[in-house]
Amino acid sequence: MNTIPHWINGSPVTGTTTAPVFNPATGQEQARVVLGGGTDVDAAVTAATTAFETWSESSLTQRTQVMFAFRQLLVEHEEELGRIISAEHGKTVDDARGEITRGREVVEFVCGLGDVLKGSFSDQVSRGIDVHDFRQPLGVVAGITPFNFPAMVPLWMHPIAIATGNTFILKPSERDPSAANFVAELYRRAGLPDGVFNVVHGGKDAVDAILTHPGIEAVSFVGSTPIAKYVHEQATSHGKRVQALGGAKNHAVVLPDADIEFAANHITAGAYGSAGERCMAVSVAVAVGEAADALVEVLERKAREVKVGPGDAPGTEMGPLVTKAAQERVENAVGVAATQGATVVVDGRGLKVDGHEEGFFTGPSLLDHVTAEMDAYREELFGPVLAVVRAESLDQAIGLINANPYGNGTALFTASGEAARRFQRNVKVGMIGINVPVPVPMSFYSFGGWKDSLIGDSAIHGPDGIRFYTRPKVVTTRWPQPTQQTAVGFEFPTSN
Repeated sequence: MNTIPHWINGSPVTGTTTAPVFNPATGQEQARVVLGGGTDVDAAVTAATTAFETWSESSLTQRTQVMFAFRQLLVEHEEELGRIISAEHGKTVDDARGEITRGREVVEFVCGLGDVLKGSFSDQVSRGIDVHDFRQPLGVVAGITPFNFPAMVPLWMHPIAIATGNTFILKPSERDPSAANFVAELYRRAGLPDGVFNVVHGGKDAVDAILTHPGIEAVSFVGSTPIAKYVHEQATSHGKRVQALGGAKNHAVVLPDADIEFAANHITAGAYGSAGERCMAVSVAVAVGEAADALVEVLERKAREVKVGPGDAPGTEMGPLVTKAAQERVENAVGVAATQGATVVVDGRGLKVDGHEEGFFTGPSLLDHVTAEMDAYREELFGPVLAVVRAESLDQAIGLINANPYGNGTALFTASGEAARRFQRNVKVGMIGINVPVPVPMSFYSFGGWKDSLIGDSAIHGPDGIRFYTRPKVVTTRWPQPTQQTAVGFEFPTSN
């Protein structure tokens, strides 16, 4: 059986402790992944620290040339990487290729780093004195990433960190670890020096070693809110910068003037795509007024039409959940919703796929008449369950969203510009879509929610990513003429 090693200083590194990696479509163990701890993290930090001495002094041209080559390799190997992701995560190959594309956009963003990193210059701020600023890398930085996007979320981190002159340690999810090693090999082929990008696999031991290691300057994290809070607390208490993105409960509001068929199409895809295992998945549809019955009718039809099967099978639209535990948790949530008074319009529990009876499959579930007090509304289910909440007005829908502890993404389906403007100004959410169900911003904007969806104040990629992985210097300069004599002044300096 294949064993997935660490990648440290440009080479695979094995270990004695391993954990199983499953194929979610078959339910069978297909590989073992090495589980690291403090010793492995320390080895990665040592390699990254040594590499930083030369990489941080490399030219902007050298760094962007590596990124251009890396970007081309991602294009050439998109299919292969997509199938690696599908085999370990369960999502369809098409969906996996989509996440690679969205991650590659960050690489394309940093290929233009020369313009992004330009500083400012002020001439003659005082007599004979000029001021300019520039940004420098932090040093060794790390990323701790989730299972649901094993390529895209790390690509939101390491290209920016590396292109700005840092060295990077990635701790991917142990559930689908192979994508990280594949990316490491692409970096090597792109000409990235050894030690600049490292991969340490593992669980909590590896995470805690990263959060407390004195040689790591900053940590980026994407995952659940409780763990995001833990990461933020531990890392900041050890003097590190932290990006910590947490969970979500994303609402899609549908007004009576919306195109119901259009809205239902996009909400269905947003709710059940990638089996709902997305932090930006649409998990709540808020049907306003007379839109409710018509919306539920179309949502039911479309949920029943979703083709569930192995991620690598032609025509599959939704694959299995990542683990047996996730399957059981999601199906239990549907049962609890029924006991709490929700109407189970479509019941995805107990689904069996021919030839894959041991796979971690569950079908799309649609719940109607859900209230804000029910577990199906309050909890992030992270599965293919869509809850419909009925509201009397747009303002009531906005109030419902604002009362929710999460503030990651939201959407409004409407034909009214006035309603859209009122919604986007008044809703307390970081990323908003108008007739767009999953409003993930492009790479040259930053990704991040509000409230419990973002712990701290640093969003990811885009301008916030550049700021996070660099620190500014401001230089005040005077070049006096050799014959010029200036009297010493003991008063506070001014620009006079």
